[in-house]
Amino acid sequence: MLGYKAILAATLLAGCPLLLAGTADISVIDPYARAVPPGQPNSAAFMSLSNSASEARALVDAHSSAADVVELHTHINEDGMMRMRRVDRIDIPAGERIVLKPGGLHIMLIGLKQDLAPGDALDLTLVYDNGARQSIEIPVRELDMNQINNEK
Repeated sequence: MLGYKAILAATLLAGCPLLLAGTADISVIDPYARAVPPGQPNSAAFMSLSNSASEARALVDAHSSAADVVELHTHINEDGMMRMRRVDRIDIPAGERIVLKPGGLHIMLIGLKQDLAPGDALDLTLVYDNGARQSIEIPVRELDMNQINNEK
């Protein structure tokens, strides 16, 4: 007869492939966090999310030990002014790629616990609507304003 610990372990292990499979279809491409001057309290993370699955997914949360708060954000034009707003989710349609970039969708890092200088790295965990988590380490880079202006 199996003890409760063995049953619990077997149950947890049986669920792990499902949890890991939930992120297998989402590829994170060229992730990075924006470098900021020492003492700056906030930054942002950018990347492309590519969904090779036949069903849509959504990024619903993110976490990092480098910030007190991590939120999903976008920019909207409100009365002729571009304003940043928190969003509940970032949809990733089946077979498509979503770009998180300056001036658009991004992951906001609020209340930085460390300086973010070029060449540094930070941890980021992405949480999807199916409960799957994807932990990555992303480099810190200076923003290339020429590249940003060309993308708009």
